[in-house]
Amino acid sequence: MQTVREVMTPDVQTISPKETVQRAAQLMDELNVGAIPVCDGDQLVGMITDRDITVRSVAAGQSPDQAFVGDVMSTDVRTCYSNQDIDEVLGTMGDVQIRRVPVIDEQSKQLVGIVSLGDLATKSSSDAAEQALDEISTPSEPDRSETRH
Repeated sequence: MQTVREVMTPDVQTISPKETVQRAAQLMDELNVGAIPVCDGDQLVGMITDRDITVRSVAAGQSPDQAFVGDVMSTDVRTCYSNQDIDEVLGTMGDVQIRRVPVIDEQSKQLVGIVSLGDLATKSSSDAAEQALDEISTPSEPDRSETRH
């Protein structure tokens, strides 16, 4: 059994919910990533993605230097444990259509890394990555009705 610990990216950069959306975007640019775990102290409280910034902040007309990460981050974050089997994590990623999952230590319950679909596809010996990618890439239904003017 191959575990998440074997393929995850450790030492992940995090951001505080009290930081500005502008700082989150700058950090994403510096790190060349599209998502950053949000931690209040040692506690994981959410994730902020480039999509959160675009859809929840910019589209709402918020000024990036006035809006806060805590106001636009996703709080319903799926996590996994570092000792968890990668096939199980891949199944979850496919089911809920996510490409990256924060990794939590089983004992301390603190963030110890992040695992992405890319990590699992390139570093694991599992064939489940292809199925997960197929499920993740299937378009989802809109979360609200569209009105055109």
